[in-house]
Amino acid sequence: MSKISRSTPHRPDLYTGSMPPLLSFRALSFDCYGTLIDWERGLRLALAPLAARAETSIHPDEVLARFAVEEHGIQRMHPTMPYDRVLAATHGALARVWNAPATNEEHEAFADSLGTWPPFPDSHEALARLGHRFHVAILSNVTRHGIQQSAELLGTRFDTILTAEDIGSYKPDPRNFQALLAHLDREHGIQPGELLHVAQSQFHDIVPATQLGLATAWIDRQDLDRGGSFSATKAPEHLARPTWLFRSLAELADAVDAEALQACAPTVGSPDSEEPA
Repeated sequence: MSKISRSTPHRPDLYTGSMPPLLSFRALSFDCYGTLIDWERGLRLALAPLAARAETSIHPDEVLARFAVEEHGIQRMHPTMPYDRVLAATHGALARVWNAPATNEEHEAFADSLGTWPPFPDSHEALARLGHRFHVAILSNVTRHGIQQSAELLGTRFDTILTAEDIGSYKPDPRNFQALLAHLDREHGIQPGELLHVAQSQFHDIVPATQLGLATAWIDRQDLDRGGSFSATKAPEHLARPTWLFRSLAELADAVDAEALQACAPTVGSPDSEEPA
């Protein structure tokens, strides 16, 4: 398993002004599953019946780790396969690995479960706050139908949606990020330097976005820099140092609000800061 670098990623309370302020960005692009949607909780529930029938007992963490291996292998072999088909195929692969009997109907039910995976508790409120200040985009590995289902659960509307179904490849392929950059430039005049990519997955998002020179906000919901587990997310060979590190989406929204408040505060010595005589 990859280890976090000894160097500490930037956190809001360590901001020194050497990086662009959060409010200097015009757009935020989000990964959805793992960042906005609690896909590990959804996966645990959806995979529980199959894991219970496994030939040998499986630890819950191993269930998610094995899912990550099988899912990535299928995506790598079939980069244009729609994600619901990837999920169905992954369920079948897990049934074979665990020697657990499963029907085609169960494979399909697992694929359909994506639309029920719950949002993180802070997602709706944080997205609402961020949406007042930024163009909000989704760059996801699922289908448009899946994103629409999750958007309903999140109770939000995204300004831009690009999926693997639209692009024909899966993150971490750089083509997915290049397609997003091209779309934002063509449709909204947003340049790469005006975009902050926000995501939980180092493998799918933070590493490739960093390699392309994008600013990143790592939502480390798994507490990886404090010894947490990658669980359902494939581990990269090396972790990329993000521009900012947050523990939750609410932390990011709080940092943006604090920056906006500071920008509105009168400076010492200005007429607005003087007390009345």
